[in-house]
Amino acid sequence: MRTLRIGNASGFYGDRFDALREMLTGGDPATGPDSPSGPGSPSAPGPAPGSHRGLDVLTGDYLAELTMLILGRDLLKDPSTGYAKTFLRQMEEGLGLAHERGVRIVANAGGLNPAGLADALRALADRVGVPARIAHVEGDRLPAPDGVLAANAYLGGAGIAACLKAGADVVVTGRVTDAALVSGPAQWFFGWGPEEYDRLAGAVVAGHVLECGTQATGGNYSFFTAHDPKVLRRPGFPLAEIHEDGTAVVTKHPGTGGVVDTGTVTAQLLYETAGARYAGPDVTARLDTVRLTQDGPDRVRIDGVRGEAPPPTLKAGLCRLGGFRNEVVFVLTGLDIEAKAELVRDQVEDALGRGPKSRPEQVRWELSRTDREDAGTEETASALLRLVVRDRDPEAVGRALSGAAIELALASYPGFHVTAPPGKGAPYGVFETAYVPVGEVPHTAVLPDGTRVAVPVPPDSRVLEPVPEPPLPAPLPPGPTRRAPLGRIAGARSGDKGGDANVGVWVQGDPAWRWLAHTLTVDLFRQLLPETKELPVERHLLPGLRAVNFSVTGLLGEGVASQARFDPQAKGLGEWLRSRHVDLPEELL
Repeated sequence: MRTLRIGNASGFYGDRFDALREMLTGGDPATGPDSPSGPGSPSAPGPAPGSHRGLDVLTGDYLAELTMLILGRDLLKDPSTGYAKTFLRQMEEGLGLAHERGVRIVANAGGLNPAGLADALRALADRVGVPARIAHVEGDRLPAPDGVLAANAYLGGAGIAACLKAGADVVVTGRVTDAALVSGPAQWFFGWGPEEYDRLAGAVVAGHVLECGTQATGGNYSFFTAHDPKVLRRPGFPLAEIHEDGTAVVTKHPGTGGVVDTGTVTAQLLYETAGARYAGPDVTARLDTVRLTQDGPDRVRIDGVRGEAPPPTLKAGLCRLGGFRNEVVFVLTGLDIEAKAELVRDQVEDALGRGPKSRPEQVRWELSRTDREDAGTEETASALLRLVVRDRDPEAVGRALSGAAIELALASYPGFHVTAPPGKGAPYGVFETAYVPVGEVPHTAVLPDGTRVAVPVPPDSRVLEPVPEPPLPAPLPPGPTRRAPLGRIAGARSGDKGGDANVGVWVQGDPAWRWLAHTLTVDLFRQLLPETKELPVERHLLPGLRAVNFSVTGLLGEGVASQARFDPQAKGLGEWLRSRHVDLPEELL
């Protein structure tokens, strides 16, 4: 079977700048489209398993929910911007390297202005003397309601495939699903039709593994202490070898740092997902059918993935300004921490109420007991009391807070000081999710010669429904237990989707899975994470991954940009869960 080798060089806007060069130069010259293994020679055999060659396609994911708000504000200031400028700087060198090696570049760095980025890339190609054919995908921008900075539908990979089929060397998009950066090139490379759901689903799963870059190669990994620290100091970026039947092998360039094993891939599969159905514009992938197999050092095979028709609607993200926020952190040192916190809180609340208007719409206090008894340094003897205020009026969170907090400098608890004085109120954003019928979104591929091609709506659709709960495995027989952190046997990865959070928890081995499936219920989850006690929590079983995935609605308020929580993206939520003590069977320790 032919093999598409596709890599990733960015997991977010601000990722490692030199990753694009590293991925382009990390192997032998790439096999281009007219080479024996490229699309021009369908009868030619692919490389032997485990053999190495360069890339056919290199992708970059630059668009998180927060990024769309940042780009929206950029666009307001300058209509020629609205795209990821970092990508354009990376391409000053990368354009020539990709051309020399026959590597196609696909990135969603177009943000809110993919046409503008495409024009800037053409100007760059002329300046550096590289005959690159540039195309872009548009249509994701929706009419923005009043007060909304950006409204974008999540498109699939068919527009990318159309651009590549027309000979594009570089394709830039706006808001597409992260996995579409891989499934689109796979559709082009293999000529898959829109109803080859199993193959498309396999590419989507591979795309989800690649999308966050080094999170698939040992970054942010629960069991990082099981590996040599030198190996994880600078993880290499991942790549996938995708086969014509939709199976794939996740790996990385030889000699780069990091590790690829079933644990790192499982962690990324659980990141920002929920139940068994992983819906996208091209296909709904069934995560409960995924099989992972270690296929050699730093090689994990993904197979067995089944797909279904996509839903009849597209997810859309709406970014708007929610108001203004400010914060101040009081440092409480030594004895009587709780009493000091109570005193300054009462003083500030009283002062806020005496202002020219009523107190700010939202006032939140959080005491972090970072102090230690009989501490050897002042810093370790101190706790932090954080006050966050929000209001639609910048004055209510600016001067009002400054006056209320700083005027207490000589009139409050002993040792009064703050980490930094509050400044003016800063605007914050809110991310909302909506759904629009797929036929109402003008998905358009703009080819290198300027031809505009309307991307057809998928021929079939299927309304999303929950998958019936799979049967539980047989429970472990009773035996001695030991009180210990859950993380002694379980890994976790957590993340955000708007105001909601997910926590995926997995274990290795069937005995541990039998214990986890029966023990880590929604009730125990709420007990271990008291912040979730009053919130809707759903548990999804994924036996093939030996994992449970929890979705927590509303934990993050109005999303990451609103910074409603100490950890606004729930990045550490899974590690907090792992640190909580439970009764673990001794046979698992």
